[in-house]
Order: sequence, then C-alpha cells, then structure tokens
Amino acid sequence: MTAIETLFTPWQSLAGGVLIGLASVLLMLTLGRIMGATGILAGVLTPSAHPDIAWRLALLAGMISGPLAVMAVTGQMPAVDVPVSIPMLLVGGLLVGIGVTYGSGCTSGHGVCGVARLSRRSIAATAMFMLTTGMTVYVIRHVVWA
Repeated sequence: MTAIETLFTPWQSLAGGVLIGLASVLLMLTLGRIMGATGILAGVLTPSAHPDIAWRLALLAGMISGPLAVMAVTGQMPAVDVPVSIPMLLVGGLLVGIGVTYGSGCTSGHGVCGVARLSRRSIAATAMFMLTTGMTVYVIRHVVWA
C-alpha cells in the first residue's frame, strides 16, 4: 500500500479560514443565522420547514462556485485527489450524516460558530471532532498503512 502524504499549505489554509470566519460573521450580523453547512443544506432540501430558502441557495451557490473563483484567479481548477473508492466515499458520507444528526450539527456549525459563541455543547462537540480525527489519522497512517 502507498502512504498518504498531506501537503502543508499554510497560506491557503489561512486564507480559507479567514474567508469562512468572515462569511460566518457576516451571516450572523446580517441575518442572525449560524453558518452550519448541513443545517443550510437541510433547509434547502426541506423548504416547507424553512421558508428562508433564498439566502440558503445563495450560500450553497457560493460554496459550489468556489473552485470557479480559484480558476478565474489562477487559471486552473484546484487539484482534488481522493485516495479512496466511490463505495468508501458513500460509506463516509453516510457516517458523516449520522454524526451530524446525533451531534446536532456539523463541524462548521459547532467549530466555527458555536465555539465563537462559547457554546458548551459546541466546545464539547469540537473537542470530540478533534480527538476522533487525531485518532483516525494515527490509526490510518501508523496501523493500517504501516
């Protein structure tokens, strides 16, 4: 098996973090809403339960069009390398969906917005996300791919 290499991209990561933080602050300031991606998507998928669909669609369109903005600036689409099969992606998506349901939100909602609001539930959820992520990376890199 081939080891997975993670590229260190501090400037791109910083820029992305600043943009996500700015977007979440602007959404809270303008509409009083929390920018949790799964909650926004759920509002689009169940419009009868969420009549405020316009801003949700606009935000999703912005998320989807991000790679096009990168292409406009750099002249090329961002490289995406997914080192797993389609069935594994589907299993991962299902597990994320279950986690989002039981965790009352996703990493963006808890980690970016909830922690900033000093929500105890979000701080606990984010701590669990980070702990689980660290353990998963360790197991994949040092046990499975060893």
